[in-house]
Amino acid sequence: MGRNFDLVLFGASGFTGRLVAESLQRRLSSHVDLRWALAGRDAAKLAQVRDAIGADPGLPLLTAEATDAAAMAELVRQARVVITTVGPYQRYGEALITACAQAGTDYVDLCGEPLWMAKMIPALQPPAQASGARIVFSCGFDSIPFDLGVVFLQSEMQRRLGVFAQEVRSRVTVMKGTLSGGTAASALATFEQIGRERGLNQLMADPFALTPGFRGPVQPDGDVAGHDDWAQAWCGPFVMAAINTKNVHRTHALRGHPWGTDFRYDERQQTGAGRVGELAAKALARQSRVQNLLLGWAPTRALLRRFALPQPGQGPSRRAQETGRYEVVITGQAVDGQRLSVRVRGARDPGYGSTSKMLSESALCLLTDVDRDATPGGVWTPGAAMGLALTRRLQSHAGVSFDVLE
Repeated sequence: MGRNFDLVLFGASGFTGRLVAESLQRRLSSHVDLRWALAGRDAAKLAQVRDAIGADPGLPLLTAEATDAAAMAELVRQARVVITTVGPYQRYGEALITACAQAGTDYVDLCGEPLWMAKMIPALQPPAQASGARIVFSCGFDSIPFDLGVVFLQSEMQRRLGVFAQEVRSRVTVMKGTLSGGTAASALATFEQIGRERGLNQLMADPFALTPGFRGPVQPDGDVAGHDDWAQAWCGPFVMAAINTKNVHRTHALRGHPWGTDFRYDERQQTGAGRVGELAAKALARQSRVQNLLLGWAPTRALLRRFALPQPGQGPSRRAQETGRYEVVITGQAVDGQRLSVRVRGARDPGYGSTSKMLSESALCLLTDVDRDATPGGVWTPGAAMGLALTRRLQSHAGVSFDVLE
């Protein structure tokens, strides 16, 4: 079937979408053989983005509503791969992702909504397998640095030590910048869903929620403060661990459990050594409990949505994006006690500057670097679908580095 475009960016007029458009313009300006287009619901706003990023005036603009199933089906039939930044995905994503699965169109997003993902995986897997569509969730800060970081660590463990790590600990050691307004909006939508269906609390807490048919051993409790004897530092809960942990276990399952069915993964924020580190870790744990309680209360969510979250088109300044950074140290230990640590660093703020580049490179990697025999149609994670091919792209083009700590 002929396709008019190699790549379509849906949601290009939003704040994050515009950053992705800028990234794609820089990357594709020298690739005249790749055909791409901007898409969204407002043609005038799309034209403004096209002009602002310095794209060719002839760059096509496609208009469609996210909730219009027929319009989404028509949109995705024109593309080999679709990037979407339109969330929360549980509200605005189903028509597009379903159309991609049915049409054989590859798909990447920024989804950090595990309840929606758990619902969509079994629904999308059969049509995606039949059509050849590669559906890849979570191609931003949640969960690429952690998902690919573990894949990179395990690769280095095997290459250097001849073993895989049976236990892995990810520690966020630097976090300068903001999580995106889309991430916050998705969190609010998830808590609203839990409020409607109380049984979803258990699914949200389940590290194997995205591995249907498989359940591994009891995993570490990342919601409490504790002292990490490997790092010799205190650690507290990390805000994105609930989605990252699920994606790491799904990557492992999709790869056929090469690290063992007894694999354990723990992800937290490192706060330092001594009494100061202990107090900071305990403060993080208290803050996490309070936030969860408040977000479970509908009036709090309404106030946050009205007054605290970035409004459409808003986000941090260019300077804030460029001066932000993050660092994650990931340590693995094999059954025989051998250990290795790697470090993942991002040169821009996690929620916007780095995420926009990671999403762009994920789409390009899927489009040009990943053989369909190795990654056939189905619902994937970045670590399982693209693995080390994506780490190489991110190091070359996205300011994300993966290094072994000697």
